[in-house]
Amino acid sequence: MENLTFILTCLAIFAAIMLVAAFLQKKLCRDIKAFSGTHYITYTAIFAAMAGVLMLVEIPLPFAPPFYKIDLSELPILICTFYLGPVAGVTAELVKVLVKLLLKGTTTAFVGDFANFAVGCSFVLPASLVYHARPGRKSALIGLVVGTLCMTVFGSAFNAVYLLPKFAALYGMPMEAIIGMGTKVNSHITSISTLVLFAVVPFNLLKGAVVSLLTFLLYKRISPLLHKGDARRAERKAKKA
Repeated sequence: MENLTFILTCLAIFAAIMLVAAFLQKKLCRDIKAFSGTHYITYTAIFAAMAGVLMLVEIPLPFAPPFYKIDLSELPILICTFYLGPVAGVTAELVKVLVKLLLKGTTTAFVGDFANFAVGCSFVLPASLVYHARPGRKSALIGLVVGTLCMTVFGSAFNAVYLLPKFAALYGMPMEAIIGMGTKVNSHITSISTLVLFAVVPFNLLKGAVVSLLTFLLYKRISPLLHKGDARRAERKAKKA
């Protein structure tokens, strides 16, 4: 029953995030091009596959328990959502996690994988909405900063209220043991709140800063290549018409 409840919760949250992304994209993102279904699915799948592979490369952090490891899987997802829009970003987040599960499986009773999806969406969705409201380097930078802050606030609260207790329940590990893992790396971690404050908050800030910097440096170099291909496809389509 515990596992079934968790699965249903995951599905409900995914559906809610997708509906929010679709609604906000329709209302706020006027610049998104109308791509063909094949083009849209292909590029979303490509970026999601790259993200899934990057998700396998996890870097432990000295200030956090060993189950908190940073990865750069949001980098291709952000490029995807800047190119195709928020709905593509949310879809790629889900596919990314599925790719990782197929390649490696789970070591966190699926809680960490679900957390990666939900917290990742709290990063890429605000960032893409700000960017698509008025595309440009300045709005991209502002969007990445907003996304990092949203991820930090949401990720920290979500860990404290839901993810850590759920991990303890599904993984069969007492909460005291989880907090103890944090105490080993930082003596100030003595409770859930201090675990979130001294581990989860800096974890999300660091991940957001690194991924944002890489995205800002790479997207404007990749974007002309993507849009050049769009122009060629539009030209071929016009000739056929």
